[in-house]
Amino acid sequence: MTAHDPLPFSLRRDAHGRLVLHTADGSEHVGVIPVRAFPLSAPEGALSLVGTDGRERLWIEQPARLPAEARGVIEEELARREFAPVIEQLIDVSTFSTPSTWTVRTDRGTTTLVLKGEEDIRRLGGSALLVTDSHGIGYRIADARTLDRRSRRLLERFL
Repeated sequence: MTAHDPLPFSLRRDAHGRLVLHTADGSEHVGVIPVRAFPLSAPEGALSLVGTDGRERLWIEQPARLPAEARGVIEEELARREFAPVIEQLIDVSTFSTPSTWTVRTDRGTTTLVLKGEEDIRRLGGSALLVTDSHGIGYRIADARTLDRRSRRLLERFL
């Protein structure tokens, strides 16, 4: 499929703002939700449109190849549902043992989070990390090597 090929489906929003999927067989699915197949390790990769019953309605192997309009609707819906701030700097940590309160600067502003244990930091591949706070919110570090020197030193104490 290229950006110029006709799609075997269409997406639109209904009057209530829900996504409506129309498939090539003529069926309509109201309230579908896009779900990334690998949200942490391949966030730009394959995704599924899932119905309100939790069943997959459509698999999209390469969302980047969709026409701009369909891709835009899906990306807009994903942005509404996902909350994964990216840690850009570690400003301070309360202690080098857990529980530890971290003050961090993210792509969404400065915040504090509490790390309950060292298991709350997971490697995602390469030097990408996922830091999960005491409330279950996942903060991503896209590439720990690109953090400033002080941030890397603080982080190394927990790895």
